[in-house]
Amino acid sequence: MSNVAITPARVVAALLADGWHQVVPGSFSVGPLILGDEAGPGELGFSFEEPDRGSPYRPPSVIGPLKSIQAVREVGSPGRQAGEIDRPASRQWPRPATMAVA
Repeated sequence: MSNVAITPARVVAALLADGWHQVVPGSFSVGPLILGDEAGPGELGFSFEEPDRGSPYRPPSVIGPLKSIQAVREVGSPGRQAGEIDRPASRQWPRPATMAVA
């Protein structure tokens, strides 16, 4: 089994028990969860801001135990299109000779 790496800066949505939540880009983070005396030692938590375009205030934060996240959605790397196969850039979709530009 291989490890699955999540890049917090690329997370754009998180699936919680009540459904998908949009994440303000760059606001997702993971760290120790401290909720007074209720948090166990070393329990990990998450936090992120949700976009609220209609409010004059800062975006609301969602904070909770890391184990409550069922899935996350990340943005892809800028040089890759959805459904594109991983391969070296020099070998991506070569044009047939009939399509070559003279």
